[in-house]
Amino acid sequence: MKNRQTIFKKYLYISMLVILIGFTVLGVMVVFFVTQNWKADRWESLKNNATTISLSVTDSADPESEEIVFSAKEREILEGTMRTLSNGLSSDIIIADKTGKIILCSENAVGIDTSTTIDPALITAAMTGDFTELSDFGGIYSNKYYVVGVPINIMRNNELVSIGAVFVTSSSSHYSEYVITLIKIFCSAGIVTFALIFCGVGVYSYQLTKPLQQMAKAAKAFGKGDFSIRVHVKSKDEIGELAGAFNSMADSLAASEGMRRAFVANVSHELKTPMTTIAGFIDGILDGTIPPEREKYYLNIVTVEVKRLSRLVTSMLALSRIDSGELKMMTQSFDISSTVLNTFLTFEQKIDERKINIIGLEDNQPIFIEGDPDMIHQVVYNLVENATKFTEVGGSITVSVEDEGSDVVVSITNTGPGIPPEQIGFIFDRFYKTDKSRSHDKNGMGLGLYIVKTIIRLHGGDITAESKVDEFTRFKFRLPKKKETSKKRSGKNSQEK
Repeated sequence: MKNRQTIFKKYLYISMLVILIGFTVLGVMVVFFVTQNWKADRWESLKNNATTISLSVTDSADPESEEIVFSAKEREILEGTMRTLSNGLSSDIIIADKTGKIILCSENAVGIDTSTTIDPALITAAMTGDFTELSDFGGIYSNKYYVVGVPINIMRNNELVSIGAVFVTSSSSHYSEYVITLIKIFCSAGIVTFALIFCGVGVYSYQLTKPLQQMAKAAKAFGKGDFSIRVHVKSKDEIGELAGAFNSMADSLAASEGMRRAFVANVSHELKTPMTTIAGFIDGILDGTIPPEREKYYLNIVTVEVKRLSRLVTSMLALSRIDSGELKMMTQSFDISSTVLNTFLTFEQKIDERKINIIGLEDNQPIFIEGDPDMIHQVVYNLVENATKFTEVGGSITVSVEDEGSDVVVSITNTGPGIPPEQIGFIFDRFYKTDKSRSHDKNGMGLGLYIVKTIIRLHGGDITAESKVDEFTRFKFRLPKKKETSKKRSGKNSQEK
């Protein structure tokens, strides 16, 4: 649990760090561009105010004396204009002649009056053209100011003459206050946004890692043999698909575990029953409990049980070879029709006892294929054994061996109880038995059809089963006749997969 929490926190912290870095970069860029735009607007506004005052002063200037003189009424109007513009931008407006003497200044110009003289270099720069700088205004201010200066021009003898300058100044502290205010607003919005994102990412990360935590818990339970745990995920995304696949795997493991336990129980029973019978009858013969005239009868029973043990061991060995990949083919050409015929002859006594009618066996023609004759005999043997075992007394078994060009198809159909539809899909699984009561299949372990399917696929063929309850069961397998065909078929199947 501690490790899962650590992983969750790790992903959460990484997500938050990425978001924080991105948010910080975005904030710096926003502040930079906004403040640059503010500064540009500030310079433009100061210049416009200075130009407005300059034009107003020009109308009051004396062209002959080149002096700036105001009447009482003109002064009153100009002061009102300067007051309005100055308060609007929190700036100082200063009118000076070409000697640097201040003629008029706004009311809020702290430390500046008509006795203050402006640096002649600033006057010259402003009279030459538009002048802007960030400075202490020639020592007049104690800190930095935005300073804009424009000339006061008049027309004399059809020539433009500068007789003074208008300066508009604004403290740079306004810029600092604006930046600080902007940062505060951005940080406040950022904190709220980041908190919401943190909660959202936290919930999303938890929902994202929760199925993984459940899978880890289930995997540990599987390791202890508990296959009952499932991952409950309703999403349709990749996590949902993974959880669905995990649950399917769990179902498969649970089914395999159930079959394994059933197999162990079956094998234990199958080994115990014949061994007990064999030991009991042999002991009875040896100690004289069984009279001599009955010895042959009981020895026949012992022979049957020994054969039963032999089939059990053979199936177990075949299963072991399949699991280890050691099931190899000894390929040669042989007549599969003859194999089918000989197999039925093996069950002749049982067929006669149950009065089973065999149909189609006499119509089969010799068909040669390349494969392992012993393996194919085992396939046919298992299918015929099942057919005779489950055919009712007086029933019938229909056999056909058909040549279909490059393939041969063998079909074995028996009448009888059939296989229920819900079980037909599992009959080729290992350890699966359709007759749970063991009344018909008391000697089986659910390995025969699994081995049959494995052998058929090893030869490059396939096998199918169909059945109708209380009517019939049909097994049909297809095998390539030639080895080369088998290889091509196998390659084709691989490509299709």
